[in-house]
Amino acid sequence: MLLAIDAGNTNIVFALFDNDKIKASWRRATNARHTGDEHLSFLAPLFRKEGIEQSEVKAAIIASVVPEVNFNLLKLCRDHFRCEPMLVDARLDIGIKILLDRPEEIGADRIVNAVGGVAAFKPPLLIVDFGTATTFDVVDGDGNYCGGAISPGINLSLQALHMAAAKLPAIDIAPSKNAIGKNTVDAIQSGIYWGYAGLIEGLIGRIKKEFGKPMTVIATGGLARLFEGAVKDIQHIDADITLRGLYKIYERNR
Repeated sequence: MLLAIDAGNTNIVFALFDNDKIKASWRRATNARHTGDEHLSFLAPLFRKEGIEQSEVKAAIIASVVPEVNFNLLKLCRDHFRCEPMLVDARLDIGIKILLDRPEEIGADRIVNAVGGVAAFKPPLLIVDFGTATTFDVVDGDGNYCGGAISPGINLSLQALHMAAAKLPAIDIAPSKNAIGKNTVDAIQSGIYWGYAGLIEGLIGRIKKEFGKPMTVIATGGLARLFEGAVKDIQHIDADITLRGLYKIYERNR
């Protein structure tokens, strides 16, 4: 089996591939202080629940946007799964061209999203990933990554509003039925939800206009379903794009 690890700013996702099928996946909060042993303590009972032996893992691949967690993730793979993990960056053979001014600066999450998107959908594509940041990644008709946009994630925006305005309460983000809130909580939820929906729609519209050709718009990430139906330009929601991209990159470079 292949252990695929997607380390983001908020969560780390661990997934097991049995050939090209996702056998199981789990997520935990990102914490640079978690050691390799602690990661194993988290994973071991989950493995047992799925009837998976630790020895079945023969290889690993890591995509990380948090350098501080890399050491302990590498230790997890080396010490407990007896394998040298593949670390995703622009120097790997990813099967697509990165058409940027400085390709080495692209985040690993955006690389794997582009690869995973091309594996499942016919390009050109616009992949919107709802995470700590919301990223908009464009893949052209030849399957090459050609840029995009990065905006603060919706939860980050909500936290910033609460921290900067002492009288405004902290709330959980939720879809808002009405744009006109009748109390403070409803007003915040309306402003954040519909304001963010407007940001997404606006950026998708600008990107599509600048690209100048029809493109398929795919949403992924933990909060993608929150905007299902609210943003009409989103054509597909695919939670497995990142993991699929990790598998494809591993297979290409194994």
